[in-house]
Amino acid sequence: MLYPSVDKLKSKIDSKYSLVALASKRARQLHEHGDEKLDSYVSAKSVGKALEEVAAGVLKIEQQDEFAIYEDEI
Repeated sequence: MLYPSVDKLKSKIDSKYSLVALASKRARQLHEHGDEKLDSYVSAKSVGKALEEVAAGVLKIEQQDEFAIYEDEI
């Protein structure tokens, strides 16, 4: 059985695409910087840790300003 379950993750973030994008971005941050937001994790890998943060409600999607130009768009 996978932890956290897809049903629990879908209750936090409605789109699978958004969930994957958020988890992959956070997993990269965890891998490069190691700034963990939870006290303990079940998973040892960065992607699993990112998904656990989503399930715990610690990690959420930020709404972006549609008129702003972000650094990765230049």
